[in-house]
Amino acid sequence: MKHYDQEIQSQGKTPWASIAARIYVDIRDNPSTKFLKVQQDRVRFFLKELDQNINLESSSDIETEPQYKERDLHKYLTYFVYTYKKIYTKTIFHELSNKKQHAEWLHPDMVGVYFAFERWEDDIVYFSKDLGNPNIKFFSFEIKKVLNFSNIREAYFQAVSNSSWANAGFLVAAEIDSDEDFQQELQRLVNAFGIGIIELDIADPDASRILYQPKEKDILDLETMNKLTSINYDFKDFLRRVKTDSTSKEARREKYDKIFEIEDLLNDSKKMRK
Repeated sequence: MKHYDQEIQSQGKTPWASIAARIYVDIRDNPSTKFLKVQQDRVRFFLKELDQNINLESSSDIETEPQYKERDLHKYLTYFVYTYKKIYTKTIFHELSNKKQHAEWLHPDMVGVYFAFERWEDDIVYFSKDLGNPNIKFFSFEIKKVLNFSNIREAYFQAVSNSSWANAGFLVAAEIDSDEDFQQELQRLVNAFGIGIIELDIADPDASRILYQPKEKDILDLETMNKLTSINYDFKDFLRRVKTDSTSKEARREKYDKIFEIEDLLNDSKKMRK
């Protein structure tokens, strides 16, 4: 044992995770880094100077982010949450917001709504209104291409920030580090702050899964919803649509994000992974 964990003076309960995070950042940001990531599934690092036989080019490629854009993942999330959770989604284009009132980390990438009336009988819907029990639920989604030690804290707290208004929030990614230490860190964050984790499988969208369930809230943050409505038309339009569908008890699927057929998603996936 070299006791490197003691040298970094970490106050956390998993100093080895802190070491891994610092190495990730060094590989990402330091062109002269001494480290290589040499194993993908259960992550292992290596010092460049100790082995000249390692293929440096292929090792560094592991850290390269996928070439597709984050918004390319939206259709896969829309398909998954509608197919398996009956949640209707809408993309929020933050770049169209009123820049004078722009607030960092206020905008979710996507929002969603679940209508209980699609499952409940009319009598129960009316009864729930009389009791003040909401028969719709709002969801917020923050989407990243990759989640690992190098970006998890920033990504997670971005999701915490822009999901405060909703009944539940999710952090979503297509590539999530499967390392045991990283999964423990995800579990710790979920336990502490309540944002769930969705792993998208773009090669097989039906194999996407909720890794960690969110903590749901009964009360909406109306002040934050009001601010989002005042600066972003997409969010305002979403709430108007929800109100109309809730009143009519008929969700107009075509008014939300398009739900692609699985064949189209698979074809797009092949192009994205080239």
